Amino acid sequence: MGFTIGGIRELRSGARRRGRATEGTAVAEYTGLWGWAVAPGARASDGHCSCGAADCPSPGAHPLDFAREVPAGASLDTAARAWAEVPGASMLLPVGRSFDVLEVAEQSGRRALVRMERMGLPLGPVAVTPAGRAQFFVAPGAAAGLPQLLYRMGWDDAELDLRALGLGSHVTAPPSDQGGLGPVRWLRPPALDTAAAPPEARLLLGTLAYICHRWSLCG
Repeated sequence: MGFTIGGIRELRSGARRRGRATEGTAVAEYTGLWGWAVAPGARASDGHCSCGAADCPSPGAHPLDFAREVPAGASLDTAARAWAEVPGASMLLPVGRSFDVLEVAEQSGRRALVRMERMGLPLGPVAVTPAGRAQFFVAPGAAAGLPQLLYRMGWDDAELDLRALGLGSHVTAPPSDQGGLGPVRWLRPPALDTAAAPPEARLLLGTLAYICHRWSLCG
């Protein structure tokens, strides 16, 4: 079973095969190289989600309920075969297994990333979304522990534009389109030494909270 968006059925068969091959290779990189599972996701066009639900709460940004997830460690052939069953699907990464995500406004995230690199802090992958958010990949457990961590760091009363995504959430994987707004991009792409072991949230949270707080005051 598959799905289409717009004129995808009118694409020439050769172009379709090339697109599927490219998507299968990208999926295999996530599963085989970085050790992350990939879930086929819906796409959005003109505000309408490819799942077909008129009241979809997250158009183009949720897994397809009929499609199987490609597991971590899947080979290129396995990934290509799985993705051939869902032409046009976006790539979604399940959160809460290999990593959680700390998400902030993009400008705050860019400033924080520069500061962290200068400080020599351990960093994992960082993505930016077309909705203007920066997503820092951190060790699993960050979402559950975020309120306590903020409290212990003295940020419990601060109005921070910072949230954590954990188990049960998904993020759109670059270079897939997110919600019809455009592609997600890497600010800091995955690396072999950080993809499987991203840093603990506490190592980055102080800088993120400080930058978010300062940016909110400037705004």
